[in-house]
Amino acid sequence: MRRLTLAVALGLVAGACAGYLVQAGRAPDKLPPLSQPSLAQAPDHAPERLSAAQDHQVKVDGDLRKLLLKRPDGTRANPAIESDDGRLDLSAYAELYTKPDGAFRNLVGDEFRRAAITGWIESGNRRVEIRLIQYRQVESQSAQEAAFDGRSFAADDAHTRSWPVPGTGDGEFFVHDRPESRFGSGYVAEAHAYRGDIAMEMWVWGTKPVSPARVRELARAQMERL
Repeated sequence: MRRLTLAVALGLVAGACAGYLVQAGRAPDKLPPLSQPSLAQAPDHAPERLSAAQDHQVKVDGDLRKLLLKRPDGTRANPAIESDDGRLDLSAYAELYTKPDGAFRNLVGDEFRRAAITGWIESGNRRVEIRLIQYRQVESQSAQEAAFDGRSFAADDAHTRSWPVPGTGDGEFFVHDRPESRFGSGYVAEAHAYRGDIAMEMWVWGTKPVSPARVRELARAQMERL
């Protein structure tokens, strides 16, 4: 019985080897041609690339300070500006808050990228300060949220009037009609708006009530640069 089983196994192996040798000796069969309709190429009418002046992303990825308003003629430098070169990193910007430690943590969570600042002193000793704050915005619309928070805080005063910033969806500027102790002595006006990944903050201080027309013009001009 064992011999019969061994003979059968050897016969199967020999048959398989013989079949393989026969198949290997044959010329390979040609494959049938692939059948598919020819694909027509679209005409080469791709739109022209935007110039640097037209491409918003090119503008906002450059030097952020170049997007700030230029200091008007007839004004002088504002020594209270918290930067020597117009740049504000995360720590420097957080220091502008009354609680820097908490602001630092919040800004990290909000994906703060960088900030820029400028300012000047106009006639009548009226001081202007403008800040642009840029966010990475990978997980949230932080610029929009920052502008909303600024508007909400500014409006939380019964002695405050507000108007829309021209050319923005929901930007607003505010004039406080009585001296603001939280900003020191004097009258204050402010504006908050955003465009894309950049939030804008503007502050105007004076010993007399600030003209809404002046704040409106400054805010409009700054947002146009974005």
